[in-house]
Amino acid sequence: FIPISIIEKEKIWEYCKKNNIIACVSIGSDLATGTVNYIQRKLNMPVNPIETDLISTNKFEMRKALLNNSVVCPNFKKSNSIPTKVDLKSFTYPLIIKPVDRSGSRGIFKVNNYDELVSAFEFSKSESFNKEVIIEEYIDGEEYSCESISFKGNHYILQFTKKYTTGAPHYIETGHKQPADIPSQYFEKIISQVKKGLDSLKIEYGACHTEFKLDSEYNIHIIEIGARMGGDFIGSDLVPLSTGYDFIRMVIEIAVGSIPSFKKIMAPKESFVRFIIDKKDIYEYNKIISNVDYSIVRSSIPSMNNFKNVMDSSSRNGYYIYVKK
Repeated sequence: FIPISIIEKEKIWEYCKKNNIIACVSIGSDLATGTVNYIQRKLNMPVNPIETDLISTNKFEMRKALLNNSVVCPNFKKSNSIPTKVDLKSFTYPLIIKPVDRSGSRGIFKVNNYDELVSAFEFSKSESFNKEVIIEEYIDGEEYSCESISFKGNHYILQFTKKYTTGAPHYIETGHKQPADIPSQYFEKIISQVKKGLDSLKIEYGACHTEFKLDSEYNIHIIEIGARMGGDFIGSDLVPLSTGYDFIRMVIEIAVGSIPSFKKIMAPKESFVRFIIDKKDIYEYNKIISNVDYSIVRSSIPSMNNFKNVMDSSSRNGYYIYVKK
């Protein structure tokens, strides 16, 4: 551990030079990707193009890049002040508002009318580093993500994740499952759109986490793409457990200029993570640990007297990761 902020890239670069660091990686942080890419360029190691730094971390710039590459997008606009009804005359409610540059469900609201938008806007804006909000038309459908890794511009799909949330208004993620229950006949068209999205962001190297929704006819609607592993234990734990691939090793191999290894290190199993939101989730945890069909991999469970109010992913009370035997 070195007491330097992950956004102080010049200080980190000085440390790297003094200590002969050969590569730099981040596992699941959007905030760290700019610094990682800066250091990788200084080290002349594999890294995505510089324009990817912005379009993979700013939701408005990402939407523009997807749209410019003919990826289907909802109606969207950026604003740093509460828009008027005239500004939104081309939009159809419900809408989603969220900071352009945050993750972890921070500042996200689903609004059903203009009054709700007005009441939620300033809080969403306050969560943004740039004090900007993106407003999008709501996409109906089940939530999923695609976990992938890229090397020299070739994209390899590792797994699909089913995502569970609290629903409106904040959509805090309550759990994930791998593999997702997506009928295999739809894989080809989903993968095609995911790869098109990755190309839109000019992704060439490393892990990516593509969040999307599927409508009733399994048409894919890309929500956003992170140029890093999925957080919430998706990349670090669920992908290895459900595929057998050593995902973290693959990310490190690419960072040091090696071809990623697709050798499986364990037998794949159906894998889950569940988050502790309120006290009823403790009872669900107890059901799992007493079920002979499942095995707990690891967990962090609070006492019944130590619960806090959950406003976003960072304030959840605990978690447990488990697999089907």
